[in-house]
Amino acid sequence: MLKKVSNLEEEYDIIVAGAGLGGLTAANVLAKRGWKVLLAEQHSMLGGLATYFKRKGHIFDVALHGFPIGMKKTLRKYWSKEMAEKIKQVKSVRFDNPQFSVETTFTEEDFTRILVEDLNVDKKTVNEFYKELANMNFFDENQMNNRELFEKYFPDRNDVVRLLMEPITYANGSTLDEPAITYGIVFSNFMSKGVYTFEGGTDLMLDMMEKELTKNGVDIATCAKVEEIVMEDNKVAGAIINGKKIKCKGVMSNGNLLKTINEWLGEDYLTKEFSATVNKVRLNTSSSQVYIGLKKGESFDYIGDLLFTSTYPEYDAAKLIDKNITSRTFSVYYPDIRPGTDDYTIVASMNSKYEDWIDLSKEEYKEKKQELIDDTIKILDKYIPGIADKIDYTEAATPKTFERYTLHGKGSSFGTKFEGLDVSMNLHKHINGLFHAGSVGIIMSGWLGAANYGVIMANEVDKYLTSN
Repeated sequence: MLKKVSNLEEEYDIIVAGAGLGGLTAANVLAKRGWKVLLAEQHSMLGGLATYFKRKGHIFDVALHGFPIGMKKTLRKYWSKEMAEKIKQVKSVRFDNPQFSVETTFTEEDFTRILVEDLNVDKKTVNEFYKELANMNFFDENQMNNRELFEKYFPDRNDVVRLLMEPITYANGSTLDEPAITYGIVFSNFMSKGVYTFEGGTDLMLDMMEKELTKNGVDIATCAKVEEIVMEDNKVAGAIINGKKIKCKGVMSNGNLLKTINEWLGEDYLTKEFSATVNKVRLNTSSSQVYIGLKKGESFDYIGDLLFTSTYPEYDAAKLIDKNITSRTFSVYYPDIRPGTDDYTIVASMNSKYEDWIDLSKEEYKEKKQELIDDTIKILDKYIPGIADKIDYTEAATPKTFERYTLHGKGSSFGTKFEGLDVSMNLHKHINGLFHAGSVGIIMSGWLGAANYGVIMANEVDKYLTSN
């Protein structure tokens, strides 16, 4: 049951600030271990970027609806068997661009087939590439970046790089200049057994999570904005939420890392050395989306579950965020994703730059959003002829939209670049009682990474509360 801030208790063991998948999972883990938990979410909806909204009878999921099989184990272990049973494999992922057009189940076996048979890559090289990725972990000191990784195995093969890299760039903002680990861990997770989704949609998943949290004793407050972290004797003693001070022994932020440190805490509690490290952390890029709902009774033939499209001649991470959009990912929602409905919806996602949207006038902004919608429908017509006549609802989200609803700096969809991971994981070692489990370091992005990071940091919170 959701509570108003005015109805909350005066003190909790831990306040989890932000109800993304990391915050939700951490709150559940800590509650099951017996701690008194408050989950405070500034938005009216739970889920963070893994949420949904309803318009004109349609339900739109705000996220690429694909994640690795590992999500099944995470839900079973930290949520419930019933939720784990809702994880279903998508039928196919399609890539269509000037360099190739392929359809895959995104399993290791099928991807190997495409690399060897369609792109003429030596199978031994492919296996060696997979092996190197499988051995990566973020405790290693390997300084190789993605560009060097691909040059090592597939020199001068931009088409191969596109197949291997482009979906991960869409998923977490990685570029060729990021550390190779930011690619390797995420890609290896998907390569095990393909891509999965939650049967029933994000709305059902969040409803099941809310009921589980309530059953385990978590107080959940929405429209509850953390404004300040209260420090006493150099350790966290509470938080100001909607102007009300609530005492606690610790705070775990599931919000943006830089916002947590610079706005909620402030530099007064940081050492010069740690402050300098924080100041080097860069925000990651943002996103735009177009939401499309079909008229009741309208349908279309199966075109794939995830469709990566581009008109640009080669893979170029910079072009993926260019304001002149050439690349889109379509998440296609057929009625069987939400059994019992007859609704067809499509969400088109594009990586974007905040700077391209922030300085537009109100009229320019409106025009650019409509242009984004119109261009997306034109591209989609290639795969669903006559789609424009089937639509009864469209809407667009931009980096400004994501900034408004998540409060992330510059609307960052993927948290911070890789250097943020060290700051996030070790924040509690510099500030007693302050923990972070948001989207950082790129490898902690996405549904599985976010949920598992919540577990990792919940374990740290548990140790802290036990010793204090």
